[in-house]
Amino acid sequence: FYELCNILTRYNVVRQSKNMSIKEQVLLFVHCLGHNVRFRVLAGRFYRSSETCHRYFKIVLKVVLKLYKYAIRSPDDSTHPEIMNSQRFYPYFKVNGTHVCAFIPLEIQARFHGRKGGKTQNVLAAITFDLKFTYVLAGCEGSAHDSRILNSVLSRSGGFKITEGKFYLGDAGYSVQLGIISPYRGVRYHFNEFSKEQPLENEKELFDLRHSSLKTTI
Repeated sequence: FYELCNILTRYNVVRQSKNMSIKEQVLLFVHCLGHNVRFRVLAGRFYRSSETCHRYFKIVLKVVLKLYKYAIRSPDDSTHPEIMNSQRFYPYFKVNGTHVCAFIPLEIQARFHGRKGGKTQNVLAAITFDLKFTYVLAGCEGSAHDSRILNSVLSRSGGFKITEGKFYLGDAGYSVQLGIISPYRGVRYHFNEFSKEQPLENEKELFDLRHSSLKTTI
């Protein structure tokens, strides 16, 4: 919290007003996000009017969205040493989809009904071997297939880009295409499916085991 306040102060993107300090503005903002409370609840807890809470929440929200210019750096395209020095791996990125609960207006809820039940949004995320996010797309309907979302972000202007000569590991839900390496379907994949009694049987199982090992690391 203090680091966030320092960053906002350092870049002079949030200013102290006559009636509210920078720390109180940020505290109001993170409390609203962290506890998912309405402005009338904030008004009671901070002894401010609902209009005041709403106004300062929007102020902090706008500047936080602009922090990407200071916080986000383009990823290093060099191969990670742990991958480069290993005979087991070469590609070192992962692209994955995950379903996150969503609160949706009643008139469009049907589109957000996930395959496993509940109202969800399908979120696509690309992550480096060092656990750093390089791309996130949120807000897609829970009913949308992973492969359709991937094709959409690859084709849109300013969307997800794959550096030439690099590869992203994708779940089985993603289609095999240039730059995306998906596992073989219908063969054993996870480490706990192999043992001395049930060793590797073919090159497809070896590939999937390597694929699973790298994804597990990430």
